[in-house]
Amino acid sequence: MSRYPLTYGIIALNALVYVLSIFLSGDIADINLNTLVDMGALYGPLVVLKGEWWRLLSAMFLHGGMTHILMNMFSLYLIGRGMELYFSRTAYITIYLFSGLAGGVASLYIHPESVGIGASGAIFGVFGALGGFFLAHRDRIATERGREILKDFAVIIGLNLFLGLSVASIDMSAHVGGLLTGFVGGFLVARSPKALVPFGMVMALFVWYMLENVLVEHYAHLVL
Repeated sequence: MSRYPLTYGIIALNALVYVLSIFLSGDIADINLNTLVDMGALYGPLVVLKGEWWRLLSAMFLHGGMTHILMNMFSLYLIGRGMELYFSRTAYITIYLFSGLAGGVASLYIHPESVGIGASGAIFGVFGALGGFFLAHRDRIATERGREILKDFAVIIGLNLFLGLSVASIDMSAHVGGLLTGFVGGFLVARSPKALVPFGMVMALFVWYMLENVLVEHYAHLVL
């Protein structure tokens, strides 16, 4: 536990929120959609038109059912430990959160009328960050730990392909948005740890601009 505090801490937080959602919905296997919205799920009209921007963050810790949270937390367990080996805790949590936020923004743009939940965008960001790290330090791939992480990559891709094909509500746009954000952040920070600050500033400005300008204009042309 002490070796991977962030990974286990994030898993514990997600599990705690899921337990709360079970209590509120009265169902352990499938959480009621209305309960998820009340708890802070991502829903375009509320986020963009009502200004409830906080849902971009809260939705990252909500899951729609037992399969959903188990798959996501297993993926984070596999890949998050590698993240803690190669990145500082500050870099880890920064990339994780901004990947989740970017994934949420992508989801709002592509699926304006859908309800979005889950840690997938943030987890794909961790996946992308490690990909960026190994691109910046190609020699690390030859290490035993590097090969283990590449195997974990394959497992996570397989899990998410399974989910994407079997669960119609899975939002691949959030996955892609998180993956690209994490890859850029991971590559930059791997090259220079000082790049974390400008990366965070640029991402904060990007999310703000998308929310205040692009999405507002986008939603103004939709009939919801």
